[in-house]
Amino acid sequence: MEPTEYKTMYQVEDRHWWYVGMQKITTTQIAALYPGRTDLHILDAGCGTGAVMDYLAPFGCVTGFDFMAEALHFCQARDLSRLARASVTHVPFASDTFDLVTSFDVLCHRSIGDYHDALREFGRVLRPGGRLFLRLPAYNWLRGHHDQVVHTVRRFAAADIQQALAVTGFTAVRVSYANALLFPLVLGKRMAERIFPSQGTASDVHPNPPWQDKLFARFLFAEAGWLKQHNLPFGLTLMAVGQKI
Repeated sequence: MEPTEYKTMYQVEDRHWWYVGMQKITTTQIAALYPGRTDLHILDAGCGTGAVMDYLAPFGCVTGFDFMAEALHFCQARDLSRLARASVTHVPFASDTFDLVTSFDVLCHRSIGDYHDALREFGRVLRPGGRLFLRLPAYNWLRGHHDQVVHTVRRFAAADIQQALAVTGFTAVRVSYANALLFPLVLGKRMAERIFPSQGTASDVHPNPPWQDKLFARFLFAEAGWLKQHNLPFGLTLMAVGQKI
């Protein structure tokens, strides 16, 4: 990802509708997986600017790592200290250490190489029976200008992740799409980009009017409730939970 994107993320991710909505979906899912737990050992692989580490903290002790020094700088600005600089394909922790590994919008990046190597590393550092929670952009045919700016080289379908988990030592506990209600809006934007290619360098992440963030976040809050018990058949995002065999 372009280094300037980390600054933008840090500035907006505590209020931007997408980040706020994904936080609600994520914490709802983890609360369902680990009801009442506050003692988990959690690793956030590719922790970015540290917002995820902050909202995972009520579930236990959270450690994060990222390959980019710029990302870790913003983690430190959040007063986070359990940090390391490393790649997801060479995780710098001992085997059988963590109860839960999270990795959100990381395996899609061009710097990763073979993402199966990262999945194997996540499995190595998980304790027996530990869980992996992934979030990834959905559908290669939805690639757009934003993907170029943030260095996304692959987007995923449910079958891709189910197969990848199976061959890297996991049982798929849950695979579902998310961010379905706003799918038509983003699809229209992507189609417009192809008709009128953007000449700019900015991603889709930028400050929005407060009313827009509040309105769009409500759609994702509604999905968080639905996803407690049901899957979504399509969406802009793919989430998956795998359990170490």
